[in-house]
Amino acid sequence: MHYLVTLIGREDTPAARPGTPEFDAEVTRYAEFEEKEGAAVAGGAALFPSAEAIQVRRSAGQTLVTDGPFTEQAEVVGGFYVFEAADLDEAIRLARQLPAVESDAVEVRPLVEWLPHDTPRADWWMALLWEQPAAVVEPETPEWEAMAVEHARFGEKYAEALRGGGALRPPSTATTVRVHDGQVLLTDGPYPEFAEVVDGLYLFTAEGRDRAAEIAAAIPLGVGGRAEVRQIVDLDA
Repeated sequence: MHYLVTLIGREDTPAARPGTPEFDAEVTRYAEFEEKEGAAVAGGAALFPSAEAIQVRRSAGQTLVTDGPFTEQAEVVGGFYVFEAADLDEAIRLARQLPAVESDAVEVRPLVEWLPHDTPRADWWMALLWEQPAAVVEPETPEWEAMAVEHARFGEKYAEALRGGGALRPPSTATTVRVHDGQVLLTDGPYPEFAEVVDGLYLFTAEGRDRAAEIAAAIPLGVGGRAEVRQIVDLDA
């Protein structure tokens, strides 16, 4: 089974900004993890700060696109992994080794679908799909199937740009993992400091912010949902 692991941290920490020594040190620590557990890593990427993000919402039939920073977000997703693990216990064993659990937390959640991707490049973007918890649609319901048809249409239209993506199980299946004073703390449910929950993601290529915003604006969203569009860090550059 595939599990999405979102790496959560504070936006104002130095390590959140690529190109700094602190960020490079963090990359080294993650590289050491991947050297040890790489067989279980089925995807992942580091993200530029959310201050440089694009946000897409739909309201009253209109699409609203705004640029960051979003001051209401003190804690943000700094990157993600996808693990291929036999069960939740194995996914948590992997997640507890990530540096993010020491500074803040990671959220582990099973995926309904995962479309694997190649090595991310500088022109890659991620659209992280957020929903209000009460608006999340359960898999294998008529509502889910209707949304799946809309996403399939989006996938066909932007097939040349799409590089990967996934849909998640309900937030009730999530586990939040932290380390405090050397002790691993597990909490059932999604990361509690977020008012919204992640419901899926897309990875795509785009030449520039305008094109990235155009693609993200076409992604089907639920009522009250939004897409947070972040450029992916090319770690091989």
